[in-house]
Amino acid sequence: MFSHIMLGADDVAESKKFYDAILEVLGHRPGVMDEKGRCFYYEKTGVFSLSKPIDGKPASGGNGSTIGFRADNPEVIDAWHAAGLANGGTAIEDPPGIREGGGTKMYLAYLRDPSGNKVCALHMMS
Repeated sequence: MFSHIMLGADDVAESKKFYDAILEVLGHRPGVMDEKGRCFYYEKTGVFSLSKPIDGKPASGGNGSTIGFRADNPEVIDAWHAAGLANGGTAIEDPPGIREGGGTKMYLAYLRDPSGNKVCALHMMS
């Protein structure tokens, strides 16, 4: 459905450190910097990227926006959360754990990245 996601970052190098750490836990390669100072994570299913905002204003987390990353199991999510905290992320919402609703059971964890963007790791449970 999506070709790419780009998030604003005030300090792309700091955000790259955060995303390299949390995405490595999920099995992804480190981001690649381009000549414009942007960072790209290329995968067969799409591209995740970081950039200073084009308008020159500070980056900001979208109110009500969340970028979710799929995880294979709860243990990976716990490691994802710990890697994020160790690399400039901030814990938000409830601690990592099971959430139920609408007939589904999920294991989730939420963080804010160094620029304030809200990210989540999610594992659908049976």
